[in-house]
Amino acid sequence: MGQIKVQKNVGGIDGLYIIEPAVHGDSRGYFMETYNKRDMEEAGLDMNFVQDNQSMSTKGVLRGLHFQKQYPQGKLVRVIKGAVFDVAVDMRKGSKTFGKWFGVELTADNKKQFYISEGFAHGFLVLSDEAEFCYKVTDFYHPNDEGGIAWNDPGIGIDWGVKGEYKGTADPSGYTLKDGSPIIMSDKDKKWDKLL
Repeated sequence: MGQIKVQKNVGGIDGLYIIEPAVHGDSRGYFMETYNKRDMEEAGLDMNFVQDNQSMSTKGVLRGLHFQKQYPQGKLVRVIKGAVFDVAVDMRKGSKTFGKWFGVELTADNKKQFYISEGFAHGFLVLSDEAEFCYKVTDFYHPNDEGGIAWNDPGIGIDWGVKGEYKGTADPSGYTLKDGSPIIMSDKDKKWDKLL
């Protein structure tokens, strides 16, 4: 194994992993393996990816918190440009950490990856002027199977590092990043309700 370093059960939540690939660099640039099935299996991560996705978002964009109800996806996420604060919330009924969250800053510079097992809601907030976000998933997207949780659900209490107060909805009006940039969300994401 040697090409990746894996932190298991980050934040005390079973099913969440931070993966740091070995980066080989010199004056010309760098090389790294962003995914190696053998190394992942040696680290105890035996997942089967079926699709790769990529998105670009501007500063202050918050996507989430999303999940699929009947066809849950495991996600291996990373940032190739810019920086995001990436969050997972345990939605597994019967889990001792149900409703708990963990967040990590993923950047093009730190090259960290975050593996979120099936059964979690997921979202991210863009911290840089732009961010390009890549992820592998273990099941296909099913448009009629979408679910979501309000990003600012006070019962979960995610510390996004933003200014503003919960006013009973997921609408980000009145919330800003620390530098005053507004939080930007899709109309769909503004309508998600609390977990409980």
